[in-house]
Amino acid sequence: MLCGIASMTSAQFGGRFSGGRGGGGRDGEYVAGNEPITPLPEDRKGVPNWQLDPNFKRDAFTFVRLRFTNIGYRGGSDGFANGFGGGGFNGGYGRGSPGGGRGMRGTGTSWKNDWPDSDLDFSFRLQQLTSLKVNPEPIQLEITDERLFDYPFVYMIQVGRLEFTEDEVRILRHYLLNGGFLMVDDHWGPDQQNWYDQIKRVFPDREPVELQADHPIFHCVFDLPHKPQVPAIQRWYRWQQTGEPDRTAYFLDDPEPHYRAIYDGKGRMMVLECANTDLGDGWEREGDNVEFFRKFSETQAYPIGINIVVYAMTH
Repeated sequence: MLCGIASMTSAQFGGRFSGGRGGGGRDGEYVAGNEPITPLPEDRKGVPNWQLDPNFKRDAFTFVRLRFTNIGYRGGSDGFANGFGGGGFNGGYGRGSPGGGRGMRGTGTSWKNDWPDSDLDFSFRLQQLTSLKVNPEPIQLEITDERLFDYPFVYMIQVGRLEFTEDEVRILRHYLLNGGFLMVDDHWGPDQQNWYDQIKRVFPDREPVELQADHPIFHCVFDLPHKPQVPAIQRWYRWQQTGEPDRTAYFLDDPEPHYRAIYDGKGRMMVLECANTDLGDGWEREGDNVEFFRKFSETQAYPIGINIVVYAMTH
């Protein structure tokens, strides 16, 4: 059944890219979750619009981004190579430079990073390349918003400075144990420790499980040959200039992407952490550079994103 839910071709993607949308300007980086809700721009950043059957609007998949509050950075002294809870995260912040080794800072900035381009682009691709009915208007929600339970799939990004409130811990636990699914994206190196600390407050009795490359989530729609790793395009540009054209990892002491799942008591995946990869940038920046699009957006960011949604909605 899943084999028929999507089909991806270069021609389909190429038509979108050659339309010349290009990269949209960012709305800036934020360090708190209390900004006013930002409406979608009238021009949708050049992303095509589509109509839903008015009788089934509530049945369509909506891409939901969760807003949250950041705290002071919780950097580490040894990098993430020491693993979860390993005492390598009691040092200071910003002592060192990217490239691996000791004293690395993380990359955590904002719940709003890549908005609205990535959310619009991904919603468009999901409806274009699958049989899912998709809402053309992605939304932002606070975890405490009572509408949270109307949406089975939610997304968080750059959680390196996230700190849940006690109400958010309680509500998120209830949401996930009652059928919700959370995807977490774009946190690298030491930022992984902060996410681990925060999700352990939600599920103190459950440990994240590292997914291997043969897990169905990497093959359920698009058959991916490896775990995707997508760098931010700015880093990728820099590495082209510094003679590292094949580099994709920010931190050389923890170079591999990590896909970690948390399951409920019946074995249903509730949380998928996508670490050491920036899938959202692969969606947002699909129109910026042809090579980046071919290497990352078309073959990695969109396929794994679609796989994750389909897996979450069918398991």
